[in-house]
Amino acid sequence: MPSAVMDDGVMQDSGIEWIGAIPLGWRLDRLKDLVSLRDEKSTEKNEIEDYLELEDLEQETGRLLSVRNTLNVGSAVIKFYKGDVLFGKLRPYLRKYHLATFDGKCTGEILAFQPEKIVPKFLLYFIASDGFIKICTAMSYGAKMPRVNYPKQLALLPVCMPSEQEQQAIAHYLDQQCGKLDAVIAIKQQQIKTLDALRQSVIYQAVTKGLDATVPLIGSGVEWLGDIPLGWQVKSLKRLLEEPLKYGANEAAELEDRSLPRYIRITDFNHDGFLKEDSFKSLPFDKATGYYLKNGDVLFARSGATVGKTFIFYGEDKKACFAGYLIKASTNRYLVTPEFLYFYTKSPVYVVWISSIFTQATIQNIGADKYAYLPIIIPPLKEQQRIVDHLDQETQRLDTLKANLNQQISTLQAYKKSLIYECVTGKKRLAGYA
Repeated sequence: MPSAVMDDGVMQDSGIEWIGAIPLGWRLDRLKDLVSLRDEKSTEKNEIEDYLELEDLEQETGRLLSVRNTLNVGSAVIKFYKGDVLFGKLRPYLRKYHLATFDGKCTGEILAFQPEKIVPKFLLYFIASDGFIKICTAMSYGAKMPRVNYPKQLALLPVCMPSEQEQQAIAHYLDQQCGKLDAVIAIKQQQIKTLDALRQSVIYQAVTKGLDATVPLIGSGVEWLGDIPLGWQVKSLKRLLEEPLKYGANEAAELEDRSLPRYIRITDFNHDGFLKEDSFKSLPFDKATGYYLKNGDVLFARSGATVGKTFIFYGEDKKACFAGYLIKASTNRYLVTPEFLYFYTKSPVYVVWISSIFTQATIQNIGADKYAYLPIIIPPLKEQQRIVDHLDQETQRLDTLKANLNQQISTLQAYKKSLIYECVTGKKRLAGYA
């Protein structure tokens, strides 16, 4: 099989903006003229693990994450067969696709194409290409659950068609190159997991054992906390606050007036715990009163997918207020600094406490009544500040390494998308075909 990629040869205008120029000799066919859409349904329930939901398809790689059975499926499912190309029509921007290696069944949110006049693996790469995904995303309808329609939209989309031999060569080449890129990406993702584990270990050691390994340890009085340094204490969160824990305002986020107090919701924090500027909402002064934040207030999420997560507010006093799914903890700074409390909630001991709450509750909801009794290990104030300074430096160093790895991954993923698009549209040709 040819493996070398060379610049394009003689090109012709495809007449399709998102495809651009294609090689002379290539043609465009509609998707519906190249494949048949599987529509055979099944209501049979069994323990055989041959059923796929959208969640079982890994984003951007075409790999399966898992396979399940149909025992708990409440509606009819679609049958697919080995060699079919599967494509997630719901939220097409998630880039979920797969070349079936077995006969099975899938949710109706996955379209199963039976390739008839196109090489299956070439079709897989074509629907994985950036141009195809972007046009599907642009055509999708529905505000909350956008999906693309097959007979009226997808079926009519043009597909680039080189010769069958060149389709096979392109698919083989992309298998090799994408496999190499995916392997490098996987290594970097594992390095990120290692950094995350190291970050947790550094925080755990500092907030539970301190920075001086020569200090004797004593029992904490809490079995799952273990031993703590001599001179440290364990106190409930409520005994470390200058005022009781407080729920936020139950108001709709409708205004975007920057002259009013910012209205902070769970969704306003990014994955690093910092406020996002592109999601600014505000509340009128009369509705914000009673819910103002001070610099250094720690916010606890009380329900939903983010339950247990914490954020620290940095900003001017009374310039922001907070929403009802958050709980505000204003620390007594003679007892504990807000930064130490925040780092403590990023340690594994906090995760253990959260897990213990979940095992006692039927739903994942942690109210102020439970957060009030969160056990906190408290060093002397000067030691707290030394720990915070140390953790600021160490976590920043680890976060910088992680950011660099994420940037490298983004660059590799962008190159992979570009490579697939250029190969399946003929912008790059394999040696021997140009």
